[in-house]
Amino acid sequence: MDRGALCQAVALLLVVCSLGPTSLAETVYCDLQPVDSEVTYITSQVSEGCVAQIPDATLEVHILFLTFLGDMSMLELTLQTSKQGGIQPREVLLILSVNKSIFLKLQAPGIPLQLAYDSKLVFHEALNVNTTQLPSFTTKDQLFNWANTKGPIASAAELTNPQSILLRLDQASSSPFCSLEPQKDMGHTLEWSPKAYAPIRGCRLEGVAGHKEAHILRILPGPEAWPRTVTVKLELSCAWRDTDAAVLILQGPPYVSWLIDANHNMQIWTTGEYSLKIFPDRINPGFQLPNTTQGLLGEARRLNASVVASFVELPLASDVSLRTHSCGSGLQPSPTPVEITTPNKGCNQELLLTLIQPKCSSDGMTLVLKKDLISTLLCTVTSLTFWDPSCQAEETEDEFVLSSGYSSCGMEVMENVVSNEVVIRLLSSSSPQRRKVQCINMDSLSLQLGLYLSPHFLQASSTIELGQQGFVQVSMSPSIPELMIQLESCQLNLGPDMEIVELIQGQEAKSSCVSLLSPSPSGDIRFSFLLRGYMVPMPTTGILSCSVTMRPRIRSLEVHKTVSMLLNIVSAGLHDKGLVLPAVLGITFGAFLIGALLTAALWYIYSHTRHPGKREPVVAVAAPASSESSSTNHSIGSTQSTPCSTSSMA
Repeated sequence: MDRGALCQAVALLLVVCSLGPTSLAETVYCDLQPVDSEVTYITSQVSEGCVAQIPDATLEVHILFLTFLGDMSMLELTLQTSKQGGIQPREVLLILSVNKSIFLKLQAPGIPLQLAYDSKLVFHEALNVNTTQLPSFTTKDQLFNWANTKGPIASAAELTNPQSILLRLDQASSSPFCSLEPQKDMGHTLEWSPKAYAPIRGCRLEGVAGHKEAHILRILPGPEAWPRTVTVKLELSCAWRDTDAAVLILQGPPYVSWLIDANHNMQIWTTGEYSLKIFPDRINPGFQLPNTTQGLLGEARRLNASVVASFVELPLASDVSLRTHSCGSGLQPSPTPVEITTPNKGCNQELLLTLIQPKCSSDGMTLVLKKDLISTLLCTVTSLTFWDPSCQAEETEDEFVLSSGYSSCGMEVMENVVSNEVVIRLLSSSSPQRRKVQCINMDSLSLQLGLYLSPHFLQASSTIELGQQGFVQVSMSPSIPELMIQLESCQLNLGPDMEIVELIQGQEAKSSCVSLLSPSPSGDIRFSFLLRGYMVPMPTTGILSCSVTMRPRIRSLEVHKTVSMLLNIVSAGLHDKGLVLPAVLGITFGAFLIGALLTAALWYIYSHTRHPGKREPVVAVAAPASSESSSTNHSIGSTQSTPCSTSSMA
């Protein structure tokens, strides 16, 4: 080998050696392992979803496809809408498609909501919304087709193991149709938080002395690139005296900026601009950071961190909260992997009590508790009885069944409301759990729907004219003070050729032509509506239907009933011609006959009461018009007063 070639080889070797400590160390100096920290986040990214703009619809449909990992989960679902200019929000149909049993905590203030779900899988406390049993579907397309028959679909999303969901009804999309797209960013429409914590790892950086620790958060790019701010809240359990004891490294797509809320002073290293929560208006520039795991670990080492206390990768999120339970300096190099399990919190008694939902029949009450759900809640039931301990549940291979007639087991019957108490004894508790249950005996209970044509509600009618105001009363017989009755919806069906007239929906009037009135002294529900005066084709009959919810005051059970009545509808014009014309002809003929007889009588009286010598010839000199008029008026006045005088004298 000549001297020139040898020199080039030596120079190349020196370059490789000089680069070696940085490039090769990235793969050897840190072994990431699970650490005792937790992170929660809120994101708008979904595996599949769509958002549509439907400005002219009176009802909008939203669909949530929810996949849960556990056999029994709790879901917090919140619906929000903005009331602008006092405009009443449109009616909403929310469809929940779930694969496992869940307990639903729903908040939808001021929203006329209908909820469709599988009642065998979704449990909840009493809700002031209309509920519909969701048919069984095998594919998403089948559910989409069914939903399209109810109204235009405004949004749809598929989520895995959600813990909380926020659905905003203010539409911000320009798309006229909702078609599922993979890896969709729902933007402002939907935000959710997963139930499971994202994995957090940490390690000790070999060859670096000191106690400085690094916290690294990497936000992965989303399907849509538009500017957004990620709020990061960092809660550390360690107490340092100097700001050089920790460094926060935030790496994300170039369109992401950061708002940082930390309980300790520390170095901050970010891609994109950032600001602190205590000084939100002070914008600080970011830096160019690597976008790989090993590159970020190398950045932590370059900043003299000896420990990576937390390293977490998340999908594009709007809020991230990171909490550490121990100082990162306690990490050992290359620790042995340990299995991280969720601590056993014991029996979830709150959810267990919500599963106690009585089923009422005409002669008894029955409660069923599935054993698989009980075990999912980490509960062991040793006894299930009514208030009377001798009435115990029958235990089968997969369930507990507790049943009784209305005349035994301590049942209390008061005016069609049957009450009892269920007592559950658990292996994990020394004191029993109790839940009051009630049934409504519908055998002797009836609902009546009455139409009146005046606000006094005196006489019921079955006929209403076009353009006329109707007053409706919904009453229950017999009236039971312990039973609350609530009017959910009312509609008027005018036939197959006419659109259904929605009067009340979600306990609220649907238009300015409908008014909710004060209840009657006995508590009957009342409202009024104005029937449109002109329709083509003109309806002759209509069916007025109202949906009512009845519940005992302890709200442990709801009974939904629909009551309806047939209305005859007539037009004011046709009504006059068809019914009043004979009367008009009769009155006209009678008036003519009376006028003729009266004229003859007046002439007879006039001709027989004048003095014979003063009778005028047939042809007389014409008197002045004023004199003739005066004489005529005087004569007529005399003849009119004569019968009254005669009558008075008699």
